[in-house]
Amino acid sequence: MSLFDSEFSESGKAAEPLAARVRPTDLTGYMGQSHLLGPGKPLREAIERSHLHSMILWGPPGVGKTTLARMLAEICDVRFHALSAVLSGVRDIRDAIDLARQMLPMRTLLFVDEVHRFNKAQQDAFLPFVEDGTVIFVGATTENPSFEVNNALLSRTRVYKLRSLTETELTQLIERALATDDVLAKTISIDPDTKTAIALAADGDARRALSLLEICADLAVEGQVSAATLEEVLGSDHRRFDKGGDIFFDQISALHKAVRGSSPDAAIYWFVRMIDGGCDPLYIARRVVRMASEDIGNADPRCLQLSLQAWDVQARLGSPEGELAIAQAILFLSTAAKSNAVYRAFTDARSDVNDFPDYEVPLHIRNAPTELMKTMGHGEEYRYAHDYDDGFVAGESYFPPELQDRQYYQPAPRGLEIQLGEKLASVRQANGDSEWKRYADGSASNDQKNGQDD
Repeated sequence: MSLFDSEFSESGKAAEPLAARVRPTDLTGYMGQSHLLGPGKPLREAIERSHLHSMILWGPPGVGKTTLARMLAEICDVRFHALSAVLSGVRDIRDAIDLARQMLPMRTLLFVDEVHRFNKAQQDAFLPFVEDGTVIFVGATTENPSFEVNNALLSRTRVYKLRSLTETELTQLIERALATDDVLAKTISIDPDTKTAIALAADGDARRALSLLEICADLAVEGQVSAATLEEVLGSDHRRFDKGGDIFFDQISALHKAVRGSSPDAAIYWFVRMIDGGCDPLYIARRVVRMASEDIGNADPRCLQLSLQAWDVQARLGSPEGELAIAQAILFLSTAAKSNAVYRAFTDARSDVNDFPDYEVPLHIRNAPTELMKTMGHGEEYRYAHDYDDGFVAGESYFPPELQDRQYYQPAPRGLEIQLGEKLASVRQANGDSEWKRYADGSASNDQKNGQDD
């Protein structure tokens, strides 16, 4: 007997994995996505009426994108042709289109898995054939199609967001597999708690749930799948994280919003979730520094210092010591006074820089390191702040004349910015009350006159 004989069934064909053996062929057997396929939902009605349209199926791995595409073709009695963006090129697209033309008037559902992996030229190759109805285009992607699919292709399709399966749905899927699969139904038994444990370990992924069940069945002692069997299968496996994908950015977004919303408990939860999923702690540390400036700023400047120190600890000591320091920073930031005044001031100033011309630096605050520059008026009439009471020159302007009234920084009435706001208000009031102003209303400034004389 060959070493590989176990990989084949009695018919001599390669044995299909459990997920393929129990793949549903109608809506009653399809698990999950009730928000799309429940009674009265538009997609379900379109399927039942055989009114197919081109679409993008967007969702995490193992939620039934491929199964749904195959089911669409089966129910609506159209030809199914699959391409993988990982393995296919423009020539494969042309061949698929040519074959679809030859099969007319029978319609072809062209399923493209991992469509986000096609480049712009490859995605553009579908456009005329989707437009003229040569194919019903169904693309599957785990990435946000707004970023990964061309606008031209998006405009010709409808996007359906598929959700991760719930624990209940996964448990039902496991029970259905045990009841309907000839191999499992005759060979193993499993208690309800272990079914639930498999569903939890699958983390919303139906394919993973069935794969875990199948491996457990292979390792079952005397046909009994126990908690110990599942523990052996799981080992040190991590939960789904999808670094760089939507799940990754959704979780860092949740962490950031929890800190901003002063929820230390939620913030520490999302931090641990990301670490548990395999995220690089240095990435989180860098984002925490951003939070300190964007959402707290001068309301509590200690937050920026503490965040940088946590980053430094992680870089120097690694895990787990560094992770605890990051957790400390996250909890401190979550409970600190909040202000986005620095962020708004920076954003507004950048907007003006982008919108207005590159105004020259006023002569009175230009650098004058040489005699030539001094004769040109650089630094002339500059008033040194430290020569005045409180180190402040009332009525002086450090803006170009065209922007003299701009005010970007508006401290929030929270934390240290209360004091900063009071100080800034008094300074601005003194400027308004000053009899001497660098730029008189409606008249040319001294700097402008000097420039004209030059």
